[in-house]
Amino acid sequence: MMKNVVEVRDLVVVRGAYEVLPGISLDVPPGVTGLLGPSGCGKTTLMRCLVGAQQVRSGTVEVLGEPAGSRPLRTRVGYVTQAASVYDDLTVAENLAFFARVLGVDRAAVEEAVDAVGLGGHRDQVVGRLSGGQRSRASLAVALLGTPDLLVLDEPTVGLDPVLRRDLWGLFHRIADAGAAVLVSSHVMDEAERCHRLLLMREGRIIADGSPDEVRARTGAADVEQAFLTLVEGAA
Repeated sequence: MMKNVVEVRDLVVVRGAYEVLPGISLDVPPGVTGLLGPSGCGKTTLMRCLVGAQQVRSGTVEVLGEPAGSRPLRTRVGYVTQAASVYDDLTVAENLAFFARVLGVDRAAVEEAVDAVGLGGHRDQVVGRLSGGQRSRASLAVALLGTPDLLVLDEPTVGLDPVLRRDLWGLFHRIADAGAAVLVSSHVMDEAERCHRLLLMREGRIIADGSPDEVRARTGAADVEQAFLTLVEGAA
């Protein structure tokens, strides 16, 4: 059994004259891993590297034993960007049917994905008429097509109400309990407690890696937010 779903070694990403990721290394095992840090710290760039959508200067990124973005990973990796990645002029069901054809998965996968994100009652609604939270769930449903082994979620709970946030985190844990790796980015530190493991990021670097309990114990902090602040101050 593969220990790590993702293995990143000495990854360097440069944008213009700025080194966004200055040679970082990390692993992502099965379970729910939270990638936490302030806006602009490099979370989205790192996630784009994992799905093969980012040009890199050097280093290696392997996902499920394959180079990130390679063809064998097409149906094994699900990716949800911050912006909804569905067509506003199609219904929820039409969107999923389209992406299912692209991915080569059967019709049953469409119904499973719609039900998984709680959009069964909206399957025939045009996406452009849905609320922001519902549109985000439609994008998540697309990512679930084919039952991916790695689900990469870029700030999926931003702007959502507490009940919907709770429900989505419940879904992430059910997906992980089925054996997948779920990598969730956020700049909201209280979401850290919902994760099995944390990667705390600051200015393109991983400054802490471990369970919430381990991160708190390392700094003697009462919560992850205080731990993060302690680590930042210690590195200053």
